[in-house]
Amino acid sequence: MTAATQSRPSISFEHDTPELAEVYDQTSDRQFEHGKNVLIPSLNLQPGEHVLDVGAGTGRLAEYVASIVGPSGRVVAVDPLPLRVDLARRRANGRFEVSVAQAEDLSAFPDESFDAVYLNSVFHWVQDKPRALAEARRVLRKGGRIALNTQNPDKPHDLRYLVEEAVTAAGLPFSAEQVQPTIGVPQTELEPLLTSAGFVDYAATLHSFDTLYSEVDELIALSTSSSFGNFLAVLSDDERERLRLAIEQVLEPKRSSGGFNLTRYLTFLTARKPQD
Repeated sequence: MTAATQSRPSISFEHDTPELAEVYDQTSDRQFEHGKNVLIPSLNLQPGEHVLDVGAGTGRLAEYVASIVGPSGRVVAVDPLPLRVDLARRRANGRFEVSVAQAEDLSAFPDESFDAVYLNSVFHWVQDKPRALAEARRVLRKGGRIALNTQNPDKPHDLRYLVEEAVTAAGLPFSAEQVQPTIGVPQTELEPLLTSAGFVDYAATLHSFDTLYSEVDELIALSTSSSFGNFLAVLSDDERERLRLAIEQVLEPKRSSGGFNLTRYLTFLTARKPQD
């Protein structure tokens, strides 16, 4: 194994394609539902409030939030992926604002611009987490709230164990972290991150979600689109096919009449900017 294959690749925004963006827009029910049902309720949003969606993807959750704050409120959706921003802009139709921006650089927005900031299924893609939290705090008004969820490397998704087993079975010269790169945060490290960024009233809860997949190709397509092409990016076409066959073999004993079920684990947290 070479040094190149031993090193873990960085998260890249260069792998996204129009096809991946469209697939994500059509199949991101998992992210939308846990955002709508768990993350957004934790913010207790009110009509008239100004809200920033960081890493908004194609704008599905921003559209829902716009219906909560109403015409007297304001929702701004930002994402670093231009192809997904284009789809979000099409969806917005004037109901919310959309622009290209990274979590680490919200310089387009003045200090104390928003009542709430949220990152739904985003924080585990952010390279510079302290910088992103500092930016979120800066754009929040005094007493403003932040909510986010993130993968926890101490409690990985079932998919991570599946990839580990399949990579070994396929004899690939990569680790599971290289094949399925994310930058999750252990739950024990989240509070220090938020506290160091100047947030107070931190609270966190681990949630689990089950997803039923009918076929391996569906699992791979959803994982690739939701990771904007980072899933399997280090593999050649031949290696991808070898891994697909290995995943299929690993999953077959777990198949039920409806397909196979995999569990995801996400830590959800809230905090606020102090009043003074």
